[in-house]
Amino acid sequence: MARDTSREVPASVPAGAPAGQEYAAFKIEKRGIDLIPENERKQRPSGLGWLWAGAVFNVEFFFYGTLIMYLGLSVWQAVVCVLVGNLFYALLGFASIQGPLTGTTAFMISRAPFGKNANRSVGLFNWFTQVGFEIEGVYFVVATVILLFLRYGTTLSTPAKILLIVLASLVQMLMPLFGHATISKMLRYGAYLFIALTIMLAVFVFQRLHLSTFHVPGASWAVWTTALVLIISVGGLGWVENGNDYSRYLPKDTPKSRTFWAATIGGGVPSLLLELLGIFAFTVTTKTVGITQIGVPQAFPSWFVVPFLIFSIVQLFCINTIDLYSSGVTLQALGIPIKRWGAVIIDTVVVAVVTYFVLFHGKFSTDFAGFLLYIVVWLAPWFGILMVDYLLRRGRYQPEALVAERGGLYWRHGGIHWPAVIAQGVGMVAALMWIDAPTAFPSYVGPISSHTHGSDFSWLIGIAIGAGLYWLLAEPLHSLFRSGSVREEGEATVVQP
Repeated sequence: MARDTSREVPASVPAGAPAGQEYAAFKIEKRGIDLIPENERKQRPSGLGWLWAGAVFNVEFFFYGTLIMYLGLSVWQAVVCVLVGNLFYALLGFASIQGPLTGTTAFMISRAPFGKNANRSVGLFNWFTQVGFEIEGVYFVVATVILLFLRYGTTLSTPAKILLIVLASLVQMLMPLFGHATISKMLRYGAYLFIALTIMLAVFVFQRLHLSTFHVPGASWAVWTTALVLIISVGGLGWVENGNDYSRYLPKDTPKSRTFWAATIGGGVPSLLLELLGIFAFTVTTKTVGITQIGVPQAFPSWFVVPFLIFSIVQLFCINTIDLYSSGVTLQALGIPIKRWGAVIIDTVVVAVVTYFVLFHGKFSTDFAGFLLYIVVWLAPWFGILMVDYLLRRGRYQPEALVAERGGLYWRHGGIHWPAVIAQGVGMVAALMWIDAPTAFPSYVGPISSHTHGSDFSWLIGIAIGAGLYWLLAEPLHSLFRSGSVREEGEATVVQP
């Protein structure tokens, strides 16, 4: 039964929230998970689009196109996989709409369906996910620098590699320390440079492309679905937990359609182009260049190898900035009493230590493939729940209650909203039923996948079950507001849904 909270003490905003600041690049941002005042929301939808374009115009996405070819797909199968997979950047668009409405981050908004305390569990999943991508980026940077030294006849010693990890991690944390305005500006101008690089790569590839390669036999349907989940997890679905962290600097009255299309097109178009380019590059040469264990096809002249590697290092720092900034505000959303700059430092230390073990002792290709497959297990139902909650409340949030230490509309029952907790748990189990990760670590094939010859629709069943079950459990409570039997959110008297 709904609980009357009309006599409760109003939700209190955390003490020590930073005062107003100028939203400007190259000034350390004081804001973390606290609400962004309207007068500091200087971003425009075009800026949001360029931010995502600058993050995605990256050598990693060129590599992702070649990655699915290693699964044995034909060119046509890979092209269709990339075309279909990048349609799911619409998920990033939907997961960016709530930021302008609330002025806070994704995992503060996630308190609305989960409650503050239950939200810690999915927030912790997100922190591990962000850190995983950060480790990937720093590992790529370090391995690429090692490769550059090898090209000039120098083999780095173990102490030199450790020093390189430390330096890469320190350089990596600079932009996230400065914050949102700096990240937006740097990624926008970086995008211009990387567009030029992409055009050059395209010219090199298409000069050597042969139509005969399009007729090579491909893989089974089941293998194709595994390739699809990889593209979705590194693309549209893999970014949804970051969306509102960057859209929250848009003014509250920004049309939802403009927010949606800015994020969707900004991320989707460069991802599509680079992954297609990676597919075609795979067909023109067996020679690779790039990081240790995993390389991209050297579909360009030898003189371009060194500039390509240098460009790659810069690009990798840029995309890692997105993850490092988001992981910092996620730590804050967990309730850890730390400033955003402190969270960035913590992440930097963790990433440096884990990168050391990956570089010297790990099996990166196996670990990374498993990471991409398994993050979908928690991410898919969480996204479904967040979207259904947004629809059920018709986009109405009480921002002050989202950042409250205790009490208020989203405190629920002891900080837990059981419909979301149940839907998340069941959604994760459902995703595990249809996952195919036989070569990952840990190796696992779900029973549905096993009975369908290795197909993988973990992302789809996770979203569907998480969203559907949350709607069934939470809709009756939200209907109290729509029926008019209680007042809407933000009014003086509230019955907790």
